[in-house]
Amino acid sequence: MPQNREGMPNINQPSGWRKATAGLATAEQLAQAGERVAVPKTQAFVAVKRVGAHIGLKAGDMLLLDTLGAFTQAQDWEEGRRPIVWASNAYLMEQTGFSLSALKRHARRLAEIGVISFKDSPNGKRWGRRDADGVIIEAYGFDLSPLSARVEEFEQLQAELQAERELCQRLKRQITVARRMIRARIEAALSGALRGPWTHLAGVFEDLLSRLPRRNEASQTLERLLGWFKELQERVEAAYLKAARTDKVVENTAETIEHVSEKTQEMNPREVISDPHILITNQLNPVTRNSSEKEEAAGVVPNASPEERVDRELEDWVAEARKKRGAALDLPTVMQACPEFASWAHTMGGFLKDWGDLHRVAGQLRPMIGVSEHAWNLAQDRLGPQIATAALVLTFDKHCAGEVASPGGYLRGMVEKAGAGELHLERSFYGRLSERAA
Repeated sequence: MPQNREGMPNINQPSGWRKATAGLATAEQLAQAGERVAVPKTQAFVAVKRVGAHIGLKAGDMLLLDTLGAFTQAQDWEEGRRPIVWASNAYLMEQTGFSLSALKRHARRLAEIGVISFKDSPNGKRWGRRDADGVIIEAYGFDLSPLSARVEEFEQLQAELQAERELCQRLKRQITVARRMIRARIEAALSGALRGPWTHLAGVFEDLLSRLPRRNEASQTLERLLGWFKELQERVEAAYLKAARTDKVVENTAETIEHVSEKTQEMNPREVISDPHILITNQLNPVTRNSSEKEEAAGVVPNASPEERVDRELEDWVAEARKKRGAALDLPTVMQACPEFASWAHTMGGFLKDWGDLHRVAGQLRPMIGVSEHAWNLAQDRLGPQIATAALVLTFDKHCAGEVASPGGYLRGMVEKAGAGELHLERSFYGRLSERAA
C-alpha cells in the first residue's frame, strides 16, 4: 500500500497510485451496489447509450465502453459477480484506435461520470483469471458493475427525456401554426389596405420570430414563446375583424350614397321623362326580398349571433388562406408536417437548407420503405423533382405512422392522380400540420 512521508499507510490514496476524487469514490460505491443485482449486459448497455449524451458521455467514451463490454461474458453480469475487464492498454488501443493519452482520458471520464469503476491491483497491473466454467475468480482492471446499479436510473431518465422531446415537438408545431396564421392575417390586411396598427403588429411579430430558438430548448422556454405568439394572434385576429367590419360599413355607406344620388338624378324635375317606368327583374318577388335573404345568399346565417358570424368569417378565411398557400409548399412546412421523415433526414443529411438537399436525402431514404427506383424515377419524370420529393416525403411519413402499407403503390397512385389533375399535396401537408398541432 502507498505510504506517506512518515512511512504510514496513506488511506486517501488507493492502490495503484491513482489520485482519489469524489467521482471515483462514488463510482466504487455504485460498483458495490451493482454487484448485488443481476442485469443482462444488453439491457445495461442500451440504457446507458440512450442517455449517454445527456449525462456527458462523448462518442469516444461510448466507443471505449463498447470495447470493454465486448470483453465481458454473460455470467459476469449475474448477481454476486462483477464484470471486470483486464484487457491491456495495447489491446484497447488497437481496438479503438486511441493513443495512450486518449485512452486514459476516456477511461477517466467514464469513471468520473460513474459508468465504470477502477479496481486496481497492489502493483497497478491489470490481470484476471476464470475457472473452468468461465466464472471470474480474481481480476483487476475496469469494473463495469456501476452500469448494473444505474440501469433503473438511466431508464427513468430516458423516459423523462422522451416525454420532454415529445412535448417540445408538440409546442414547436403549435408555434409554427400560430406564426403562419399571424403572418397570413397581416399579409392579407396589408394587401387589402385594411385600416389598423399593422406596422406595429408586424414589428412585434418580427421581434417574436427573432426569439425563436436556433437549437433545442427546454419546454418551459417554448411554452413561454407559444403564449406570446397566441396572445399576438388574438390581437391580430381582433384587429383584422374590426378593420374588415369597418371597411364593410364604409363600403355599404358609399353604395347607399351612390344609389341615392342616382335616384335623385332620376327625379330631377328639369329632366322630363314621358316614357312609362318599367321594372325589369329576374326575381319572383323583388319587393319582398329582404336583407336576411341577401345575407343567406352570401353564406351568412340569418339571425346569427356576432360570435357565430366571427367563426364563419374565420372559417372562410382559413379556407382561402390554405388555398392561396397551397400553391407553393415551403421546406419548413414539409418537415414540420412529417416529423418521422425529418428525424431520419437530419440523421442522414444533417441540416437541409433547400429542396436540393431534401431531394438528395429523399433518394437515399427511398429504399428503406421499399419504393423501387423505377417508381421513384417515374414520379420525378411525371411530377418534377420538387413535387416528387414532397410526395415521397409524405409517403415515407405515412408508412412510418402505419397509414400506408404499400409505399410504392401509394406513390404510383399520387402520380396517377396528378395525371388526372386530382393531386392536392398541399391539403395533405397542411392537414397533417393541423392534426399535430391539435
